[in-house]
Amino acid sequence: MKREIFITQVFKKLLPLSLVLLLATNANAAHIIGGVITYQCLGYTNNDPMTQSRAYLFNMKIYRDCQGSGAGFDSAFNGAYIASVTVFRAGDNTPIAVYELDPPAINPVDPNPGNACVVVPANVCVEEGEYIFPIINLPIIDESYFITYQRCCRNNTITNILNPGSSGATYTMELTAAAQASCNNSPTFDNFPPAVLCAGEPFTFNHVATDADGDLLIYELCTPFLGGGTMGNFGPNGVAPDPDRPPPYTGVNFNAPNYTALNPLGTASGLSIGATSGILTGTPNTIGQFVVGICVSEYRNGVLMSTIRRDFQFNVTACQVLVSADLQGDPVNGVYEYKSCGDLSLLFVNQSFHQQNITSFRWEFDLGGPPTLVNQWNAAVDFPAPGSYTGRLLLNTAGICPDTAFVKVDIYPGITADFVSDYDTCVAGLVDFRDLSVTGSGEIVSWDWRFGDGKVSNTQSPQHNYRDPGQRVVTLQVEDIDGCRDTIQKFVSYFPVPNLILVSPNRVEDCPPAEIAFNNLSNPIDETYEIRWDFGDGSTSSDISPVHVFEEAGTYDVSLSITSPIGCLTDTVFRQLIRVFPGPEADFTFLPEKPDPFNPVVNFTDLSIDAWRWNWNFDGVHTSIDQNPVYTLQDTGLHRVILRVTNVFGCQDTTSRLVDVIPFISFHMPNAFTPNNDTVNDVFKGEGFLRGVQTFSMKIWSRWGELIFESSNPDFGWDGLIGNQQAPQGVYLYEVSLNHPRGTPEFYKGFVTLVR
Repeated sequence: MKREIFITQVFKKLLPLSLVLLLATNANAAHIIGGVITYQCLGYTNNDPMTQSRAYLFNMKIYRDCQGSGAGFDSAFNGAYIASVTVFRAGDNTPIAVYELDPPAINPVDPNPGNACVVVPANVCVEEGEYIFPIINLPIIDESYFITYQRCCRNNTITNILNPGSSGATYTMELTAAAQASCNNSPTFDNFPPAVLCAGEPFTFNHVATDADGDLLIYELCTPFLGGGTMGNFGPNGVAPDPDRPPPYTGVNFNAPNYTALNPLGTASGLSIGATSGILTGTPNTIGQFVVGICVSEYRNGVLMSTIRRDFQFNVTACQVLVSADLQGDPVNGVYEYKSCGDLSLLFVNQSFHQQNITSFRWEFDLGGPPTLVNQWNAAVDFPAPGSYTGRLLLNTAGICPDTAFVKVDIYPGITADFVSDYDTCVAGLVDFRDLSVTGSGEIVSWDWRFGDGKVSNTQSPQHNYRDPGQRVVTLQVEDIDGCRDTIQKFVSYFPVPNLILVSPNRVEDCPPAEIAFNNLSNPIDETYEIRWDFGDGSTSSDISPVHVFEEAGTYDVSLSITSPIGCLTDTVFRQLIRVFPGPEADFTFLPEKPDPFNPVVNFTDLSIDAWRWNWNFDGVHTSIDQNPVYTLQDTGLHRVILRVTNVFGCQDTTSRLVDVIPFISFHMPNAFTPNNDTVNDVFKGEGFLRGVQTFSMKIWSRWGELIFESSNPDFGWDGLIGNQQAPQGVYLYEVSLNHPRGTPEFYKGFVTLVR
């Protein structure tokens, strides 16, 4: 019913508190999946042209997801709100009128109409609520009217728009000035699109509309409008705005760039609608829920009368198809395409499913004349000659869920790849490859050579230079103008000898023993070749790049021969390639031959032969470059002296000697001492040179055999005391033992007289 009509203000009816609480509870319940508004012009108001007013009957269809806990239709018994629509005049944001609608007629909608051979998932439920407006009388004006219904919210699981759970919908109809003037009737869509689409399966839906006036209808994908919100219940951004907001309206925010208004199922789906036919086609690939908008515009004599905007939701799921005609391979635009090159017999593999639902099948091929029928599950067909042929596999032609797979076969003349190779077997150089491939099509368009060494060519008959010898697997693939291909592989043995023997020693002059590394740069050679080196000193080698030591001085010719595995031979002699210079002979003498600590200065005399420079090393500490140096040895013991001499060619020789500085000691004991503290002969101890002695012991006994003194230090003697008492004057017995620096023991025994 019409609630209130004011030009400047519209007042809401107050609702009971209990109903307000109920609405607040369900404010965000998602349920809307589509809708559209159409109209019918009933003529002048009261059939009186003088009124300059038209009477209209508006119709609104809203579609909801009835699975789960979604809100019911507005104005319905279980609806959260009263359904209200608002009328606006173009350019004026103030509502002309707000109408409360009676409960809709609710009917279930088949989510997959017309396809009984697809099992729809049990969780898909769609209902249509059809609202019949009261007759609305609108004055004829030179501007458009907008009739609008807004509601939140859409399903939160929608894939292709942003924030779907808080995005509502606006369903609106623009009543243009031209439509008012001519009492136009809007187009009406004949069918609601299938709510369920099968992922990976192409679909076709006749989205055609009917126009009572016979106007030209143009179809296009367009953007659905947002409407309603989550801010309260009835305000401009409320769940059910009352009054509804005026135009212009904002489109939903598609999750770009993957999804747009023109590609609501994604670019890969190829969704499109015929501009004049209204046929909607595509192949959805992604499972999910998708908002789609379809607009149909009606034109009369080139003038736009009205545009009907339908907003709906596709549910793309993995469907269970009861029967599907399916063949081995991937169809192209619904046709299985096969190509054969030279083979007239083909086997078509039947992969149709589900076999328990297939009651009959047959193959039909058009080979010229009456159709050739095959009643085997897999069809083996002999084609009469090269050419293009068609066929099809028919399932359940007389039963439920029939299906057909279409076949296109192109038989081309055969192609055979072949080639030969040629080269001078004993001379390294280019290998000639000559293409011998043939094709029934008369023209080969590409050659793909693989020479077995990582190199390739696209020339018909190429030449190739192998860097290394060996037996190669050469592959040639050819393709003719029909796209037919063939491949052949052949072994090519490449074992020539080098055109030029190249040898690079790491040096050509050296001193004995001269260790020379010979780098063989000849190419091609490898371990399968017989290699013989002759170094000119009686030695040989079979290594590719050997290392040889020349022990004697001289000039040497080096020869090298190379024999390939197939018997080709090449050799050469490198005259006077290696020169080994004579080396010096290091030698020396020294005097005195037996130095000692009292005579540590040694004179060294060079006896070397062909020496030009001298380098002496004494114990690894001191050096000299004099020919005949003089060196003072710092300590007793063995001293290593090394002499390295160099001749004019830079050759060297080294010799060494050990020089022994013999330790020397002298020792004697006095026979009396006078311990009277006059600093003269007060202590009894030995005298002499004792450097380097290993051990020392002195003991003194009284005449009665009492041990009265002992010392292990040759510098610590007896001071004439026994304990703290002075020893009496008299004769005492002493004994001294020591070990020389090289361990030789020595003993001294005698008497000493203590005089006071």
